Amino acid sequence: MTVSTALDRGRSAFAERRWLDASSEFAVAVQEGGLPAEDLERSATAALLLGRFDDGINALAKAHEEYLLVGEAPAAARCAAWLAMQFRYAGKQAAAGGWFARARRLVEEHPEPCSVEGFLLVQEALGQMFGRDFEGARQMFARAEQIAERFQDRDVLALSRLGQGQVLIRLERVDEGMALLDEVLAAVMSGGVGPFPSGIVYCALIESCHLAFDLGRAQEWTLALDRWCASQKDLVPFQGQCRMRRAEIYCLHGAWSDALATARAAQELFGRGDRNALFGGFYQQAEVQRLRGEFVEAEDSYRHAHQAGHDPQPGLALLRLAQGKPAAAQSLIRRAAEEAGTFTRRLLLPAMVEIEVAAGDLAAAQAAAAELESLAEATRMPWVMALAGYSTGILLLATGDPHGAAKALRGAWNNWSELEAPYEAARCQVKLGMALQELGDDESAQLEFAAARTVFNDLGAIPALSSLDQLENPVSPAPVAENGPLSPREAEVLRLVAAGMSNRSIASALFLSEKTVARHVSNILLKLDVPSRSAATAYAYNHGLAGRLPGSR
Repeated sequence: MTVSTALDRGRSAFAERRWLDASSEFAVAVQEGGLPAEDLERSATAALLLGRFDDGINALAKAHEEYLLVGEAPAAARCAAWLAMQFRYAGKQAAAGGWFARARRLVEEHPEPCSVEGFLLVQEALGQMFGRDFEGARQMFARAEQIAERFQDRDVLALSRLGQGQVLIRLERVDEGMALLDEVLAAVMSGGVGPFPSGIVYCALIESCHLAFDLGRAQEWTLALDRWCASQKDLVPFQGQCRMRRAEIYCLHGAWSDALATARAAQELFGRGDRNALFGGFYQQAEVQRLRGEFVEAEDSYRHAHQAGHDPQPGLALLRLAQGKPAAAQSLIRRAAEEAGTFTRRLLLPAMVEIEVAAGDLAAAQAAAAELESLAEATRMPWVMALAGYSTGILLLATGDPHGAAKALRGAWNNWSELEAPYEAARCQVKLGMALQELGDDESAQLEFAAARTVFNDLGAIPALSSLDQLENPVSPAPVAENGPLSPREAEVLRLVAAGMSNRSIASALFLSEKTVARHVSNILLKLDVPSRSAATAYAYNHGLAGRLPGSR
């Protein structure tokens, strides 16, 4: 094969977004005689999109040097600017700063203006935005947009408008910001923006939706990102973000098994080179495990998420609450709220209300609920309205206002139902039933409890079922030492089942085989005359058999 043939095939594969084929053909061309600067840049892009960070960085640095040799300073500066951004995303700030300074020097020394100046302004504006100088960032993004329009640079134009939309959202001009982001997405979907800027846009758009509590757009744009990723079968970066958000949406809609499978797919992408996939993959896995009552597994997943460099909140705090540790949950959520920026803190508010109510600090719960209600009134987004309604409802229930609680919880249930969020809707029904009981309407309360039970059973939400069982059938616990019809070993297994542990985890804890544990669980269900693990868990709590685990304090 000649160099010309390999180059032609590599360029064709690159144009068709067949990144693995493109990378392979360019590698052949390098062995046969080398690549010109433009093809070195293409080779670098293909390698980076395959998750091969070191190969991509090396090729991009060679492209930079080759452009300098042929006297194309703006193109060399563009490569340096992309190197700076790649290193920044990788957390290598010193290298990022060095390449940024080189790009800036080349632009300043070049006698004519060029579009790379706009790209550098975008990077500076990002620093200002994350430093919370929102107005300064907005002005800098606007300057970058003017430069991009002058030189018809679609990549810089998309990134500068993306930045402006993000800043407008942070300046509380949400409608303007989202409208501008819609425009940016349309430009990307038209195919005129390069692969890396396109991926950045998709992921940033979805993050912006979550900051704005715009669930509708989040779902729509996640699907768009999914289609974009699927059109490039070898693509590695940006796939993790897609999987993470898809898992989150699956979880919200009650498709918990799909959420777990998607979260695990994100974890696999981390192993292939998507550095941003680790946190989301493990965090979303932990969320499902927590809701299912698999507390030991959830603990491990949150720990892995933390290793990615992000605080796994509010999930970890809610896990502590589910484990019956409200003080620990309160400490975690308060610290996270203190350290968070304004918009990240908003995402913690629902958990803050729930945890503060459970911990008995109703004043703190009131403050968080009021903040959430103000946000709901300002945005009128169904998602945040549902969160605010539930939070207000449980607070009013705790402060002795069942009438107000019932009204708020009915509204929240309507919003969650419209959002097709069965677990959240069922939680509203449980609290609504409690309010109705306090109002003396036991019959209506039982209807709410029955409806919630059906949902929890379908989902396998064991902690929620156990709490509902105790609520409907309060039983004075028997002494922990009395195992009822169970043998001591079966009682020990039941305590671990009640703690949310899987058969595999129980086997590991007790040094048994999974087959032996499965037999014990089967015997427990038979002896207690209960149909499921969740029912056995409820029995354990009601009869004092869900006591301290071996080795606990």
